[in-house]
Amino acid sequence: MNRLQSRGPLDRGAAADLWRRTLSQIPSLFGRLVYLSSLRDSNTGRYDHFGLSQSFGELESDRVLRESHEQTFSEWLYQTLEMQRADLELYLSGLSGDRSTILETWMRLAPYRNLPPSSAREVEKRLYLADLEALLAVLRNQHGIKAGDPDA
Repeated sequence: MNRLQSRGPLDRGAAADLWRRTLSQIPSLFGRLVYLSSLRDSNTGRYDHFGLSQSFGELESDRVLRESHEQTFSEWLYQTLEMQRADLELYLSGLSGDRSTILETWMRLAPYRNLPPSSAREVEKRLYLADLEALLAVLRNQHGIKAGDPDA
């Protein structure tokens, strides 16, 4: 269900288009978070989606993507750890590659650290990281992966 709040006809159109054509096709909340963060330019912080920009303009596209990212992040934070675990496992099940290799790579490179929106408060980022790292520890145990030396 799309939880983006409408602020007028144009917003309703852009947000509805983003939901209908893209976000609704991503089965996991974590997957949406990964996707939306991938649309953010790491140098400028602006969001870009070609199709949305073509239909609604760059500024509107940036605004709707930013709000969608913030909303998705907020929804992730409000889930229980058990719900987050199920959602993360759903996301991982859709990735190609060996689960152990993926988890080992995540522990080494920590790509999940770049997923929160730039507007997230420090306390929200800390909660997100604490939850995700706890979930990764559980999955690491489940898959028999030894924790590496962080200083290595």
